[in-house]
Amino acid sequence: MPVEWQPVRQSRTHELVLQSIEERVLAGELKAGDRLPPERELAPVLGVSRSALREALRVLETIGVLVAQAGRGPDAGARIVRNPDDALGRLLRLHFALGSYGLEDVLEARVVLERSSFEAAARHASAEDLDEAAALVAAMGEPGVDVPEFNDLDTRFHVQIARSSGNQLTSTLTSAVRESVRPLILRALEATEDWPATAAALNAEHTELLRLVRAGEGGRAADLAEKHIRGFHGTLVNG
Repeated sequence: MPVEWQPVRQSRTHELVLQSIEERVLAGELKAGDRLPPERELAPVLGVSRSALREALRVLETIGVLVAQAGRGPDAGARIVRNPDDALGRLLRLHFALGSYGLEDVLEARVVLERSSFEAAARHASAEDLDEAAALVAAMGEPGVDVPEFNDLDTRFHVQIARSSGNQLTSTLTSAVRESVRPLILRALEATEDWPATAAALNAEHTELLRLVRAGEGGRAADLAEKHIRGFHGTLVNG
């Protein structure tokens, strides 16, 4: 039986640059804070054009592992960083908009992540962490707070609890998932018939969630967090 040959996949040049940089990060040769050589030096070392190198660096900047500073001087050039939150949130938001994930997928992901966050926060959160969360709850309770501001504070509250849980990955994922549906939640809040009553009801749950976390009642906090998410977020799925 004759051998069936398949075409060999051809990598674009910038993908080879990405692979080279990734290999050095995985090997520990490049770490957060390290600065890459200038383009004029790095391109010939890698054997690629400066345009291909720039394309690879733009990809790395988009995914939150590199920041490029234009100009001259000690701060100019490309530097390895750790900044996954914004990049992952932007990526999820785009995929959600494109229909890669449905609302039910996002709802269930939020439930799993935030149950874990609130339960862990009840065990690990510092007083300072919870004071920051309390300040956000207080701001949401101010008279006259409008929908966009409330939505922003609401997001920050849930992310703050996730951060206080002691698990950085959970914090990053919680932020990204919440950010992915921020515009949809904003529109739903703006469409409520009685915004002051809706805001008061949501913030009453925030207040109780924070009380349970402070009291170390992680299981009850997790149960209420699920009810809180399914209560409003569930209306988006079923609406």
